[in-house]
Amino acid sequence: MKTRFCIFSLFLLALASCHSPFGTRSNASSDTVVFPEPQSPQRSQLLAIDSLAWLQPDSALALLLPWLDTVDSSQTFDNHYAQLLLAELLYKNDYAQTNRDELLQAVDYFDSVTATTGWADTHDVSLHDVFLAARAHYINGVGYYEHDSAVNASQEYLKALEIMEEQFGEKMLVDKKARFMTYIFNRLGDMFSEHFMMESAILCYKNSCKFSVISPISPYSISNAMYRIGKQFNMKGDIDSAYYYYSQAITNMPDTANLFYRNVISSQALLGYQLTQQAVPSIQRLKQMVFLAEDYDERLTRYLVIGHIFYMERLYDSAQYYLMTVFENKNDIVSQMQAADYLHVICDTLGDSEKSEMFLRFLAQQKKTEGQNKALVSQLNDLFQKHLNKKHEKLAEKERKKAVKKAVNTIIPIAIFVAMFIIVLAKIRGKNLLKKQQAEADKILEETGKQMEAERQSHKMQQAALSGRLKRSNRELSNVLKQLEQTSAKTALDEPEIRDDYSAYVNAPVCLDIVRLVHTQQFKSKMDYHVYKENALSKEQILALRHAAEKHLPQFKSQIRKQFPNLTDSDMDYCYLFLLGLNEADISALMQRAYTTVCDRSRKISRIIGANDSLYQSLCNMLSKQ
Repeated sequence: MKTRFCIFSLFLLALASCHSPFGTRSNASSDTVVFPEPQSPQRSQLLAIDSLAWLQPDSALALLLPWLDTVDSSQTFDNHYAQLLLAELLYKNDYAQTNRDELLQAVDYFDSVTATTGWADTHDVSLHDVFLAARAHYINGVGYYEHDSAVNASQEYLKALEIMEEQFGEKMLVDKKARFMTYIFNRLGDMFSEHFMMESAILCYKNSCKFSVISPISPYSISNAMYRIGKQFNMKGDIDSAYYYYSQAITNMPDTANLFYRNVISSQALLGYQLTQQAVPSIQRLKQMVFLAEDYDERLTRYLVIGHIFYMERLYDSAQYYLMTVFENKNDIVSQMQAADYLHVICDTLGDSEKSEMFLRFLAQQKKTEGQNKALVSQLNDLFQKHLNKKHEKLAEKERKKAVKKAVNTIIPIAIFVAMFIIVLAKIRGKNLLKKQQAEADKILEETGKQMEAERQSHKMQQAALSGRLKRSNRELSNVLKQLEQTSAKTALDEPEIRDDYSAYVNAPVCLDIVRLVHTQQFKSKMDYHVYKENALSKEQILALRHAAEKHLPQFKSQIRKQFPNLTDSDMDYCYLFLLGLNEADISALMQRAYTTVCDRSRKISRIIGANDSLYQSLCNMLSKQ
């Protein structure tokens, strides 16, 4: 009995070691503040003002301003904390950032405090200080944006986001931290939307909506996120998705007596016109919103939409009235450019060439910076993609460490238990049973080793799947290429009139490279196309593809463009790829375009050429008739 008790105790000890800490920080949220210097009597007042700032920023600013003169200059932390609060409260009360130099010093200070031993592993720096560092970078980004430095602003927003995602688990991102995440994603989404980066903006607004559900900034925060997502889909031309999100915005809205509701209704009215092509109902709803407008600037916003609908209906006299009012009175360059773009066509149609040229000159002046805008968009896109890639890499590394830790925590206790089990049994049963028990222990260890190897192999496959680098075996690839050659030969025999030139095109070096790449990678439509970035076609490959088509199919491009002039050069590139037998998922990865975008392009080409079969079959049929 005593022996059994000893064995059972050893077993419990081994199992308990599975749950011991492994040098990781607890995920439990804590508001305990550990400051890098002795806490001053003024610290409690700063904390109270900080708490009030999240609910009543105007009252918090009124308390902070007279208090700033009383800060003890020897308290470095208090000084920088106060300057950070001042910058935040100025922004929340719609004032310009007047303490720019002091804020930059605060950013450096909080970075130095929290980075002393490294955020991820330190126990000496409080989570409160880490949160202050993230807030400092965010409000610094606001300052950069006020000075028209979008790239620097984006870098600071992404730095704040990186700190929050690395240092706080999902269970900790609640209350103030969830609202702060909403602020970050809204700022990033607005910036991307401003530069027509719709996909990035949609991703940010969806994250904003997620955190708004956890801890709403206001009763309108969820509706606001839905509306912003709808606007991005509208800008993309995805009308069905836009209408859905506009409807969701209205559904989640607590009341209708506000500007936000009128904006959604106006956008939905324009969308309704685009869907039904019935102008009267949409214009009636818009005029209702004009009647409910609270100021002249809001009325001008509605006028622009009404003028657009009249323009599309070719009711130029009515359109000119509304659009000219916007152009002359709206203090918004984007709205003025939209109005001018319609007005120069209207004036030219009505025979007023002088006004038409005036609007063209205005548009030309505003478009001088178009090249700079493209460069800026490229920089912003690169920054955001680097952030996403870095995030994915860290998630993969986290999963790897988790798998290794799981394996270690499983194997070590079992090994300890087995060893102690062998020792106890050896002492009880004597040396004659030692060999038998040793064999049993070896069997257990072998099974444990197999388990560890299986987990390692499973993790290896997960890593390969995440990075998109799983490769098919050489034998499988060889079989696929043989099947491709047989298929090409069969196609050539079935359609003798296009056998030579089509076969020459398919067997061009660049075409063979593309086909091999597609059959090797097995691109998936459900995967984000950014995962396949390293497989994207280069500009040289696309030019080589065009050259191969023009060389081996010389009549194809000229005749199809003559028959269907609406097809663009970009559409022709897609046709060349479809002629290779590729599908939309393959082209999405190769051209680095969203899968839905490629599907839209496929449907567009099919609609233009009147395809009844698959796009590949239809293009081959057209080729055979030449």
